[in-house]
Amino acid sequence: MKVLGKCFLVLLLVSVSSSMACTTLIVTKGASADGSMIVAHSDDNDLADQRIVYVPAQDHEPGSFRPVYCSAVAMGEFHQYNSFIYPRIVSDRAPAYDTPGYPLSIPIGMIPQVDHTFAYFDGSYGIMNEHQLMFGECTDGAKIQIGPEPGKRIFYSSELSRVALERCKTAREAVELIGYLIEKYGYYGTGETLPVADPNEAWVIEMAPSPEGTGGLWVARRVPDGEVFVAANQFRIREIDTENPDFLYGETLHEVAEKFGWWDPKDGPLDWLRTVSLGEYNHPYYSLRRVWRLFSSMAPSMNLSPWVEDGFTREYPFSLKPDNKVSASDVMNLYRDHYEGTEFDLTKGVAAGPFGYPDRYYGPYDGQGDVGDPSRQLGGAWERPISVTYCGYAFVCQARNWLPDPVGGIMWLGLDKPADTCFIPFFVGVSDLPESIQVCDTSEFNKDSAWWAFNFVSNWAALKYSYMHEDIKLMQEKYEALSLSRLPEIEAHITKILLTKPEEAGRYLARFCSRNSQEIVEAWWKLSEYLIVRYNDGFINEKGNMAQPTGYPKEWLDETGWADGPTSYEKK
Repeated sequence: MKVLGKCFLVLLLVSVSSSMACTTLIVTKGASADGSMIVAHSDDNDLADQRIVYVPAQDHEPGSFRPVYCSAVAMGEFHQYNSFIYPRIVSDRAPAYDTPGYPLSIPIGMIPQVDHTFAYFDGSYGIMNEHQLMFGECTDGAKIQIGPEPGKRIFYSSELSRVALERCKTAREAVELIGYLIEKYGYYGTGETLPVADPNEAWVIEMAPSPEGTGGLWVARRVPDGEVFVAANQFRIREIDTENPDFLYGETLHEVAEKFGWWDPKDGPLDWLRTVSLGEYNHPYYSLRRVWRLFSSMAPSMNLSPWVEDGFTREYPFSLKPDNKVSASDVMNLYRDHYEGTEFDLTKGVAAGPFGYPDRYYGPYDGQGDVGDPSRQLGGAWERPISVTYCGYAFVCQARNWLPDPVGGIMWLGLDKPADTCFIPFFVGVSDLPESIQVCDTSEFNKDSAWWAFNFVSNWAALKYSYMHEDIKLMQEKYEALSLSRLPEIEAHITKILLTKPEEAGRYLARFCSRNSQEIVEAWWKLSEYLIVRYNDGFINEKGNMAQPTGYPKEWLDETGWADGPTSYEKK
C-alpha cells in the first residue's frame, strides 16, 4: 500500500495544475444522416498549443526506433523533457514541429519503429489519419495520477493516439495496439477516454495509471451501430462483461484492482468507473450535465433527468439510439450549446450581463483540477456548458466508407470557441495543411494565424454578445453551407483522378482546402473590422446614422441600482 499512498500524494500535487477538460462523442454510421461515422471533440485547453499539424507519411530504416515524447497536457509542463504547453513537440516528426527558438523535445523512451507510418492530422492528441481512422478525447478523474518515468511509464493518451494513427487502419487494431503499449511500456498522467472509429466500427478505450507504478489499467467497449456515445470528463464504461466480445481489457486489470482493494470479485463484475475513479470530474454536474444535454438533445423521447443521485449514477446509458438521424452539421451545433432554452441557460440571468453573455470566467474560488472529490465543499459553482471560452479548437470528423480514403475522411475544424467559430473542411488526402492552420502561438497576436481571427471575433463579441452573436451566426451559416456545397464536386473529381493520376490527388486537395480556408479566414478578419465599427462605444453604427443608442434591456436594469439613481435632488 506504500505505492498507493505515494501515488495519491502525486495526485494532490499535480491535479490543481491540470485544466484540460473536453467533450467528445461518436455518432455511428447507422445513427448518422448520411451513413458516415462521426467523431467529435472540443479541446478545452486554456490557451495551449492551438496548431493543427499535418504529419506526413514516412518510411523508416529497419531496426530504427520511434521516440515517445512527454505531454504537457497530461499533468503540466515537464522541463526535464522540454515538454511545454507551447510548443507541444519540437522534432522532425513534421515540418510544422520544427519550431525555431525552442529546444528539441527529449524522449521519455523509445519503441521499435515500423517500416512505414501513415499521414495524419495532429493536435493536442492525434485526430485522423489517411485511412479515415479518427480519435476523440476527454480527460477523466482517476484515483491515481502519477508522472512519467523512463522504463516504467512512458505513454500518455496523446502519444498513444499518435502511434495508433501512424500504424493502424481500423478502430479495433488501434484499441488492441494501445492496450498493448500501455501494458508493455506503462501509462502516466490522468484518466482518459479515447473514442476511436473507422468508417465501419466504433470503440471507446478508457485508461488510468496503475497503483503498482508500472504498466497501466485499460478497458474498451464497442459502440453498437445505430447508437451515439457521449463522454465529458468522466469514465463512461461500467461493468465489464468478460464473456462479451464487445469488451476488451487489460490482462492484469482484475488482478491489480483486487490486490489494491478497489474491487472484490464477490461484488460481481468489475465496475470500471467505480473501481478507478472517485466519480465525477471537478465538481458535481461538471461532467454529467453535458452528458445529459447531448443525450437529451439527440434522444428527447427518453426524458432523461438532469438531476442524479451522485457521480456514479446509472441514469445515462453507455450509448443510446437517437430519435432522428444525426448529421455532421447537427453535431457542430450541439457543440455550440450553452443550455439555451433549459433551466440552466447561461445566456439568462444577472451573471450573463445585459447582453446575454454565456461564458463564465473561472477563478481561485472555483473547483480546481481534474479529480472530483465528493467530500470537498465548494462555496459555489457555474454550470459547465459544452462551448466554453477556453476552448482552443473543436473538430467534427467524418469517415465515409462509400468514398475513397483521400476524400472519404474529412475533418471539420473549428478554431477557438465552437459557439463563435466556423467549421472548415479538410480532407485527409491532402499533401499538407495551410500554413495559417499550422501556425499559432497564443502568447503573440499574429494575423497570419487563422486561430487568431476566430479568437479575436469571439472575444470582441463579449462586449455586446446578444447583438454580435447574431452577426456571427449569419457568417457561420453562410460559409459552412458554402463549404458543404463545394464538397460533391471535389469528391467526384478526386475519385476520377485516383484512377488515372493518383499522385496528383494530394496536391489538388491541398489547393482546394487552402483556398477554401483562406476565404473563410479572410471573411472572419473582415467580420472583426465590421463588428468593431458597428458596435463602437456601445452604440449601433451605420454610415449616415451613427451612434444609435441601444442602452440596456429593462429586465437587466431592474436587477441593478439603476432605479435608485439620481432622479431628483433629494437624498435617498
